[in-house]
Amino acid sequence: MQQQLSRESGLVKFIRFGIYLTALVPLIIWKDFISPFHFGKVIIFRSLIEVLGVAYLVLVFKNRFFLPRRDRIFWALLFFALAFTLATLTSVLKYPSFWGTLERMGGLWTFWHYFLFFIILTSVFTKKEHWQRLLDLTIFIGVLSAFYGFAQKTNIEFFLGSGGRARIFGTIGNAALFAGYELLSVFLSLIMYLNPRNTQNRRTLYLLAFVITSVVVLMTAVRGSILGYAVGLMVFAFLWMERKKSHTGRLVFGSLVGLVVLFVIFVGLFNNSSFVKNSGYLSRITNLSLTSVTVQTRFWAWQAGLKGWSENPKTILLGWGPENFNIPFSKYFNPKFFVGIGSETLFDRAHNMFIEILVTMGLVGFLAYVNIFVSLFAHLRRLMKNNEFVVYGVGLTSAVVAYMIHNSFIFDTSANFVVFFTLAGYVSYFGRERKEETKMSFPVIKNRFLIGILTIVLVVSVLVLIYKTNFLPSRANYTLTRAIVRGWASDFNGALEKYKEALSYDVPGKYEYRHRFAQYLVGGGGPSIKEKIVQDAYKYAITEVDKNIKENSIDNLPYLYGSRLNIMFGKEDPGSPYNDSALAYSMKALELSPTFIRTYYEIAQAYLNKKDYTKAIEFFQKAVDLNPDTGISHAYLGAAKIENGDLSGAEDLKRALLSKNPYSPREEDFARLVNAYIKTKDFVHIAWVYEMLIQVNPNNPQHYASLATAYANLGRIDDAVKMAHKAVQVDPSFEADARVFVKSLGRDF
Repeated sequence: MQQQLSRESGLVKFIRFGIYLTALVPLIIWKDFISPFHFGKVIIFRSLIEVLGVAYLVLVFKNRFFLPRRDRIFWALLFFALAFTLATLTSVLKYPSFWGTLERMGGLWTFWHYFLFFIILTSVFTKKEHWQRLLDLTIFIGVLSAFYGFAQKTNIEFFLGSGGRARIFGTIGNAALFAGYELLSVFLSLIMYLNPRNTQNRRTLYLLAFVITSVVVLMTAVRGSILGYAVGLMVFAFLWMERKKSHTGRLVFGSLVGLVVLFVIFVGLFNNSSFVKNSGYLSRITNLSLTSVTVQTRFWAWQAGLKGWSENPKTILLGWGPENFNIPFSKYFNPKFFVGIGSETLFDRAHNMFIEILVTMGLVGFLAYVNIFVSLFAHLRRLMKNNEFVVYGVGLTSAVVAYMIHNSFIFDTSANFVVFFTLAGYVSYFGRERKEETKMSFPVIKNRFLIGILTIVLVVSVLVLIYKTNFLPSRANYTLTRAIVRGWASDFNGALEKYKEALSYDVPGKYEYRHRFAQYLVGGGGPSIKEKIVQDAYKYAITEVDKNIKENSIDNLPYLYGSRLNIMFGKEDPGSPYNDSALAYSMKALELSPTFIRTYYEIAQAYLNKKDYTKAIEFFQKAVDLNPDTGISHAYLGAAKIENGDLSGAEDLKRALLSKNPYSPREEDFARLVNAYIKTKDFVHIAWVYEMLIQVNPNNPQHYASLATAYANLGRIDDAVKMAHKAVQVDPSFEADARVFVKSLGRDF
């Protein structure tokens, strides 16, 4: 009996050690992988939890004392996990809802690992010292991640993201996500600092951690997170003042309110001053306008999501499915998003967890999500009534408030989830600490031989599971990055081999892998399309994109990739069937997202391939009508008109340069303008074109020479002579021609 208890004790220690290891997850970076700051974290976390899950089951078989601790927080998290599951089962695209996307690594499969983590955590962490070690480790890891962020302000190449970065993102990979992760460390550090049971030396270390993590949150310049930080501290000071009748708390609360007032006054007085505008940091955090670009894009994304949510009773109740926010976003896309090449036109998340849950999981998921916070606050309210634990109640309440505010402007990923579920487990622990059950160590299964057989089956099963769901996706991911690296090195054959190898794994992430391959081809990543090997690669890529279409039939993005591949394939032959295929793809994309401007470009380009200028102009005009402030739409329209012999296209090209979101022209665009104006002998506009060209490229002597000719035709002789001299200054070889030109004007050179 003693040996059995010893073995069980060893198993418990093993599980606790594994839980301590989860605190290290935020530090994991796999730099040679797609999504280096998220992919590795989730792969390691899932593998670790799967191993611990087997160990935990065996532990429960042997000792029912470690069965899950069922309190209000447990039930709230379970209900949300079940709502997550129901939303996945009814999802419009079940595969991404279950597996998540390669970029964020979310989905139902990963979320159940977080819930299992919570179950194991709250079952085996039964003493204060267990939690103390875990929280100390969590705070320490937060500080290490902070120092990694500080290093990103340097040029040390070891730190991914270094190079004097304006906004640091630590080991999390995104400034906003990093701020949210550090925000929880801020309040955990503050709790431990104010805990009178800690020694003075430990409290000094906690204070140092609080300062470091606070500085990091402020350095990220994420306004939503800074707001959460400020409100969280004010809540902390207010509750501390009320519960402890603390004069210091009252002083701190008053000071914080005063600082907020001073900040608002500062913004009102100096927001438009050169001092603020010359500081990237100050100009960002003092920009409280609801019309700023970032705020506007958030509102547009939320509006699109909410339109999708209210579409029908099913979406209202159960949503579109987890990880599917991009579907209603695209369907109700706001054309104002697209202002030119490089515009952010795809939101795979709502950047607001409450709206995200509502849109993707409906009212069922939303209410279950809100209930998590209601349950936490209910536990914390009771905790604050206990004078012995008031610091924990006040601190954890403030942390949850700050976290909710932060989540109103962003979303959760692995690092944030690990710390949040740890915090939830800690709150749960306090709720039962004084009424811990005194269960006897009775086994759930008494037959030791049966336990042994089950253990072997579970171990083998989890090894297969890890291989299939973690190891193979990792191999595929790494193989894809080797393809990308070979592409950078202009090794087309090597890149093609690796792309095909990555796709052969057929693992979660294949959606993104297929698109990466298509991007490589249409981005000019290989030799001429006239070569057979490239043509074969295009055909293979189209086949792979078709798989994405089959698996994601209501997603407009695969259709656009299919359209672009066919456009490139049919570019040299107006009668090519690939142009008709391109139109079929893009018309379906247009059906799914009627206001997505890029789709109109694809349709127009296919018609240009077919030399059907009337149709091309029609669709370019529709793109202009959707958002007249987008310069590139005017540029495309103007170029198509001029190519069709309609010189009014010159005015469209001019509007492209002068629009609210001006188009950055190429030399060929200016050439089209000049040729159009030459035909009408419009020397005023010819001069204007060359003046613009000189601004774009002041080192080309021909621009000055051509401008001199235009000025001469306008009778601006002095300006013509001046430009001729300027051409010679830029390139002395123009001197002979310049002398002849100036003398022809009756002037001496």
